Amino acid sequence: MQTTITSKGQVTIPRDVRQQFGLKQGMAVTFAVEGDHIALRPAAALRQPGTSGFGLITSRHPAIAPDFDVATLVASEP
Repeated sequence: MQTTITSKGQVTIPRDVRQQFGLKQGMAVTFAVEGDHIALRPAAALRQPGTSGFGLITSRHPAIAPDFDVATLVASEP
């Protein structure tokens, strides 16, 4: 496969190559010089998704203290 470098130094990665390596729009790639050739690889993911989902939801409200007792909200009967 052959492609041309643009005046901005850009190239188009052929569709078959993108599909084979799972390259999608917006993905980061790395370049490495290996002897007399250049290697292009998908960049390692910055963060692996967790299995628990903990920390995925954020709030604009202030945090509640971890030792907060919900029972203090219930009005005691006279």
